[in-house]
Amino acid sequence: MSTQEHPLGISFEFFPPNTDAGREKLLGVRDALAERAPRFFSVTYGAGGSTQARTLDTVRRVRESGFTTAPHLSCIGSDKGALRELLAHYREDGIDSLVALRGDLPSGMGGSGVGQLRYANELVEFIREETGDHFEIAVAAYPESHPQAPNFERDLENFARKVKAGANLAITQYFFSAEAYFHFVERARALGVEAPIVPGIMPITNYAKLARFSDACGAEIPRWIRKQLEAYGDDGEAIAAFGEEVISRLCQRLLDGGAPGLHFYTLNQATPCLRILDNITG
Repeated sequence: MSTQEHPLGISFEFFPPNTDAGREKLLGVRDALAERAPRFFSVTYGAGGSTQARTLDTVRRVRESGFTTAPHLSCIGSDKGALRELLAHYREDGIDSLVALRGDLPSGMGGSGVGQLRYANELVEFIREETGDHFEIAVAAYPESHPQAPNFERDLENFARKVKAGANLAITQYFFSAEAYFHFVERARALGVEAPIVPGIMPITNYAKLARFSDACGAEIPRWIRKQLEAYGDDGEAIAAFGEEVISRLCQRLLDGGAPGLHFYTLNQATPCLRILDNITG
């Protein structure tokens, strides 16, 4: 199945490396993934601007590939003046895509550090007020519900609110149940959300890291997957092979069911993503 059949195609997320070696490695990862003609690359942004300088540097490096690069922008811990300045900087640099997020409070910050904008819908509204339609804006979606949401219904309403504030598309938290994604999309459409909802994909390469990430962000790892990964122990090759098979099947199911593309959380690695894409496009 060719990604050309899906209007949004594929996209990849990077995080800003904190070492010279990491920065050089990322250039190779960028070049390998660029061969798959992604719709865009995104670059994460630390809470309260804790990695802002590294984000800006990474965005510049990734953009050298000639592909659209979408920096993450979070409002928690930032005031409107700082956000306005950053938006102006991105416009001057020729950036025209953003991923708008609420973000998390930096460690040790109390309520006074929340900032003037508390929620992602307020950030989207602010971006539109300041820049009109200059930016294509993506927002986050949580098929299994945001870990801090009181319930699924409230989280769904919050999602619809931020899309209707002016977002062009949504990218989901990663998940391992296609049914969770399809149910979320169906419910979102019933609330009047028309924007594309792109599934976020996390390759499985390391069980310990995956379990830690998933526990923190509320992504459910099905019991059968956990048990199989536990059985492999420290056998990295077996984990990678099993993960490739599981995620490839998930991606094919999503695309066959009408998902408008795939967004890969790369963890700054190219090979796992490339192998999955080979399996679903070959």
